[in-house]
Amino acid sequence: MEFILGYLFIFFARVTDVSLATIRTLMVVQGRKLQAALIGFFEVSIYVTALSKVVSSLDNPLNLLSYALGFACGNYLGITIENKIALGNLAVQIILKISEKEELIQELRDKGFGVTVIEGQGLEGTKEILNVAINRKDLETLKKKVYEYDKNAFITVNNINPISGGFFASVKK
Repeated sequence: MEFILGYLFIFFARVTDVSLATIRTLMVVQGRKLQAALIGFFEVSIYVTALSKVVSSLDNPLNLLSYALGFACGNYLGITIENKIALGNLAVQIILKISEKEELIQELRDKGFGVTVIEGQGLEGTKEILNVAINRKDLETLKKKVYEYDKNAFITVNNINPISGGFFASVKK
């Protein structure tokens, strides 16, 4: 029983510290210093504790297996958590294939999206490009609404860190 508890401890410690590492990395990329430091403190504390348990019993391959499985599951869980909390901002460019876009633009604005329309030249001639700066958690709502109007819309997305100004509202689902 003691061995099983040890394996479970190593496994769940690794799941936890790797999940925290994923979130901490996001915080670092977004410049959230305090959050990254705090998460890093707990992450490394858990990591060292799990590692010491494995290193103290290198003759037990099940410790290593628990450690490796915890790492794999921690990556999966960390990415899942990161996708759920969806922190950050995105710049979205939308090029529609349809000619009637005024209704879509108005509906997006009514839903709280700030839409800037610019003219671009492409292979198929002049096209209007819709630029929208959004909270990352609102991406699926935006895509769903655009694809309701134009299933062939071309959408690109980039991570951004807005400096100032502009229209940035949280979209109500």
